[in-house]
Amino acid sequence: MQKYQFLNRDLSWLSFNKRVLQEASNTRLPLYERIKFLAIYSSNLDEFYRVRLGTYKRFTELPAEDKDILRENPDAILKNINAEVDRQQNEFGNIFTQEIIPALEEEDIILIRDQSLCEEHHQFVKDFFLDNLLPHVQPILLLKKQIQPFLQNNVIYIAVKLFKKRKKEEEEGAPKSRRSRYAIIKVPSHRFPRFIELPDRDGKHFIMFLDDIIKLRMKLLFPGYKIDSSYSFKLSRDADLLIEDEYSGDLIKMIENSLKKRETGSPSRFLYDASIPKDFLKFLKDSFNLQNNDMVKGARYHNFQDFFCFPNPKYPELEPESFHPLKVDDLQGNKSVFKTIRLKDQILHFPYQSYEYVIRFLNEAAVDPKVVEIKATQYRVADNSAVVNALINAALNGKKVTVFVEVKARFDEEANLRSANEMRKAGVKIIDSIPGLKVHAKLALVLRKGDKKDYAFLSTGNFNEKTAKIYSDHGLLTSNEVIITELKQLFDYLENQTEGYEFRKLLVGRFNLRRSLIELIDQEIQNVKNGHKGYIILKMNGLQERDMITKLYEASEKGVKIDLIIRGICCLKPNKTYAKNIRIIRIVDQFLEHGRIFYFHNLGEELLYLSSADWMNRNLHRRIECAFPIQDKKIKKELIDILNIQLNDNVSARILDGKLNNLPIPINGKVKKIQSQKEIFAYLNKKETASKLRKNRTAKDSV
Repeated sequence: MQKYQFLNRDLSWLSFNKRVLQEASNTRLPLYERIKFLAIYSSNLDEFYRVRLGTYKRFTELPAEDKDILRENPDAILKNINAEVDRQQNEFGNIFTQEIIPALEEEDIILIRDQSLCEEHHQFVKDFFLDNLLPHVQPILLLKKQIQPFLQNNVIYIAVKLFKKRKKEEEEGAPKSRRSRYAIIKVPSHRFPRFIELPDRDGKHFIMFLDDIIKLRMKLLFPGYKIDSSYSFKLSRDADLLIEDEYSGDLIKMIENSLKKRETGSPSRFLYDASIPKDFLKFLKDSFNLQNNDMVKGARYHNFQDFFCFPNPKYPELEPESFHPLKVDDLQGNKSVFKTIRLKDQILHFPYQSYEYVIRFLNEAAVDPKVVEIKATQYRVADNSAVVNALINAALNGKKVTVFVEVKARFDEEANLRSANEMRKAGVKIIDSIPGLKVHAKLALVLRKGDKKDYAFLSTGNFNEKTAKIYSDHGLLTSNEVIITELKQLFDYLENQTEGYEFRKLLVGRFNLRRSLIELIDQEIQNVKNGHKGYIILKMNGLQERDMITKLYEASEKGVKIDLIIRGICCLKPNKTYAKNIRIIRIVDQFLEHGRIFYFHNLGEELLYLSSADWMNRNLHRRIECAFPIQDKKIKKELIDILNIQLNDNVSARILDGKLNNLPIPINGKVKKIQSQKEIFAYLNKKETASKLRKNRTAKDSV
């Protein structure tokens, strides 16, 4: 039996999504923020089924002797996943019906579900159906084993059971012996809002699901038939692009072909209304050739991610306070970004501080006559990206621009192909994916003529001005010559894929990242053996790689104190004797925690790295990642202060235990409540205010 135990990555992820669901129950939050967390939970779960479940299903089909080589039994894991999802779906339903709906009604917002409609609303629904929906809802009769309609991915369908009317038959029902017919209707939520606002009455606001409007009037779609019952369902399809790592042909063509197949992937989840009768469900299962492990019980309504767009007739009431990112005084006004970072490094904390400075950095590079070349990586960019526009502008201004576009970024493959073509047309040199590797590092390098200073931007998050408003990340603007030299080597590798590069300051995936991290942990172990303090803080999105977890277990056993801030997947199992010095917290709040920070006490000569890499198998073995050191003492202290604020969070943080529970941190009456995201904003605001005051005093003194 192995000495150390590990948590399953997918059950751990479900634990994270349950933490998201907890926020929907958080009465401390504005009502529409709680509704947003329901939508996030649903969207996350949809992606989980599309990306992860297909793998397990393929594993369950392996012969017994092949399953033996797997670390975990896929049948057991799949069973545990389905059981946990079932529990969470029940909790989701309770939160929605028993907490969110009553809270809406207290605000005079009525989501009509089972309530009878007044005459005015009946007429509105009838007119809306006839004037808008009727041309876009085409029923399809199901003839088992004759016609099998293709079910689109994540689209809501209404399954209808009906009987053919007989002549002179009264409207009440049909004999039980009569043969039933079945049909499906696709809900056209791609054309119409999922939620339709009805006329206000008596000071109350009324909203109705698009699906319910169709159900109320669908008898018009089936002349000559008596409708018996109807239930909603949807099918999720396996969306993981199986692109061979060793493939060396036309990768772009292969991805384009794979994208066409994504929406036609194998079923990964058939989500149905749990109240549907067994015979009705069996008919659907047989009609669409589904397997038992495809079937997942749900509630009456599906696609709760549509609640991102749930109407708020009382806006801006019931919403979070509007958030305005802080300005950075050193970079404000008409100051040249280049001149500022020539004097000292600048750290940016998104979304607390504005992303405009990154765009200004790239725009300045695009027009500076001394700039000869710009190199950058692209993983996920915004639609109508200001980053892409800046790079195109640079190329049009005669700069040599080289962009490495990662066309294998899941669910962004098509957008990345599109932006790559747009840049290519403007004269940007595009380097496509490297077979067998993903480039996940977030880097930009600006090279200037002769002995002029070069500049760089290194980040934990994507070059995406839209996600920078909701993702918590850190970016470094620098002119450090050693960092610049090593970035030149890294970009040279991306362009030529030749070996022989050596990195001393940067920790680069495929070169020295994993080895260096192990050495840093080993150094803390050695420090404890020598009678000194050993302390590590690791903040990341996912912790899975077993060798790294084993090294953390070893450090814990030797007496190194370890604090982990892990948002999502965490396969390290706490509450074991070999993990007694390890504490894990998970923070879920208004902004998505996305930054990666690695801190090592190092006998008081503290080392701190920002990184694009989580400690997942993919990041440490199959990706080009970049962790970069923070050498400026003030910036280092600022980041350590931010880490300590998060470690002291007792409002949005939860302790993760060995059973994957998200446990609230106990607060007695005397302890200050600390919500880290608010505290970080206040901390940065205070620092910025103090900086302005110092400069104003200096300016007055000089007069």
